[in-house]
Amino acid sequence: MTTKININGDIQDEAFVSILDHGFLFGDSVYEVICTAQGKPCFLNEHLKRLYASASGISLKIPHDQEWIKNQIQTTLNSACNPESYIRIIVTRGVGDVDIDPSSCFHPNLIILVKNIPKIPDENYEKGIPVALVSIKRNSRDALDPAVKTGNYLNNVLARVEAQKVGAADAIMVNPWGQLTEGTTSNLFFVREGRLLTPEKNCGILSGITREKIIQLAHENGMPFEEGAWPGEELLKAEEIFLSGTVKKVMPVSVLDNRPVGSGKPGPITQKMMRLYSELLESVA
Repeated sequence: MTTKININGDIQDEAFVSILDHGFLFGDSVYEVICTAQGKPCFLNEHLKRLYASASGISLKIPHDQEWIKNQIQTTLNSACNPESYIRIIVTRGVGDVDIDPSSCFHPNLIILVKNIPKIPDENYEKGIPVALVSIKRNSRDALDPAVKTGNYLNNVLARVEAQKVGAADAIMVNPWGQLTEGTTSNLFFVREGRLLTPEKNCGILSGITREKIIQLAHENGMPFEEGAWPGEELLKAEEIFLSGTVKKVMPVSVLDNRPVGSGKPGPITQKMMRLYSELLESVA
């Protein structure tokens, strides 16, 4: 199992960027994470579309077109030869002066990191994970819009640290107005009275590719579904909770703030969505 790093078309086992890169100095970068299924990058077009949208959101021009990136991803996957791979695409502002003004950065760096997919314990899917509603707020859309997937993740890091202090595996954040948003690296779904619910985009979330697929599956399978704005305390009334993301896929939540969610184990709607999403990945592969 091999890690390969492609920097601007040059593939290496280990790679480095200058400490003067504004991606390092100021978190001035965008990124995407993609996983393969049977060796094929899943939902690659959707991820690349969002990568370019994120870059536009911070006025960063990606120095290559999507076809170039697709070719470099495949070349890097071929070089790594992993059974299945985690792919991280990073575009940084590039080297510049030690100043937040980006006008001194003339050459963005495009980095493709390929490694084996992180192993998540089967027990997490069988029993669910504990999460906590934390005091750290999700960024306001008027500040750093969560819809833009940047490398600036400090508020998420602090939320995860707070959650870990109370024994939780992940954090659920609300926005500055107390409305539910998402986890630190995942979208949030919950069930009330048999309806599948998820915070709407206007609450200030990064609408994940997996989130969009889950919404699609809910509609296709006649599942009662709603996007909306709910205060954080509404989550305490949830019969089921799960998180979604590229790596974790559909992750059941069995404990919220040290109290069991529903029966304390993955509920029927969560289990159905886990199955439907798994079948979707198989069909894509």
